[in-house]
Amino acid sequence: MSHTNTLDLIANQGWDERILVCRNGGLVDTFIIVTERYVVLVDTVINPATARAMVEYARPYLVDGRQLLVVNTHADYDHAWGNQIFAGPQAEYPAPIIATRLCAAQFQSTATAASLQQRQSQEPAIFGEVILTPPTILFDEQLLIDGGDLTLVLFATPGHTPDHLALYIPEIATLLAADGAELPFPLARTVDGLPIMRRSLAQMAALTPKTVLYCHAPVMIGPQLLADNIAYFDQLEARCRAALAQGTPAVSPNILPNILPNEVDVATLVDFPFDEAVPVGIYDDFLNDHHRNAWHPQQIRMMLTYLAQSVY
Repeated sequence: MSHTNTLDLIANQGWDERILVCRNGGLVDTFIIVTERYVVLVDTVINPATARAMVEYARPYLVDGRQLLVVNTHADYDHAWGNQIFAGPQAEYPAPIIATRLCAAQFQSTATAASLQQRQSQEPAIFGEVILTPPTILFDEQLLIDGGDLTLVLFATPGHTPDHLALYIPEIATLLAADGAELPFPLARTVDGLPIMRRSLAQMAALTPKTVLYCHAPVMIGPQLLADNIAYFDQLEARCRAALAQGTPAVSPNILPNILPNEVDVATLVDFPFDEAVPVGIYDDFLNDHHRNAWHPQQIRMMLTYLAQSVY
């Protein structure tokens, strides 16, 4: 997909007025939380330009002694590639960047460096100025920020990525789920990450939030999406277990983790077509062929592999 340097402020549609939602094209939503003591930027979008735009939206609230803080929900490019304006030798707005310890490690990985190099080559106008800049304040399981009027509870929610965190504000029963839940469902990238991601979904749902905001879902979809995501993976497991019990072909240790050739229609194989997995509804305009033809088959393959591993 092509990217944009624009960042739009989304009109409040009923959530607490101390939370601002910023949108980078059709790619991602990020958030600004205004407390008595801090203005907290939740993610730094895709590059310095979009991070600067977040600062401009936050600037009117950086008064009365409020300090600027930054949170990285995880190290993916659409969440943390604007970090350099807050930390490092070229920081324009020096501020602590808070994330999990594993998030910092992701910035040092060869995969992240290769991703940046590829994107700079493909879209230099968007990614040419990006300097990978890791977070500066790290935690493992949970970190609390006392904002005076609001408490921000940052807690590890791995699965989508190992370094992922979510943020809960108990005073207003509001959850920022980041990519831990999304429409039509969050994406487990590894077989081992699949059960971990499902536990993180259950952990977020157990908070029974009244308001939930996501990085990749309509702003008014609400807490029901958590339940829908959980139901998707529960049904996915049930369908895959049934298929394996009926003798799904080519299941053996020799072909794990690529359990079936790419040309196999796995949705038909396990009797779980996309239109049944993600029922027709008012959010159809948000869905695309990539969800149907890539995400859904990938999660089926992940689940088949995970279940087959427990057999062999």
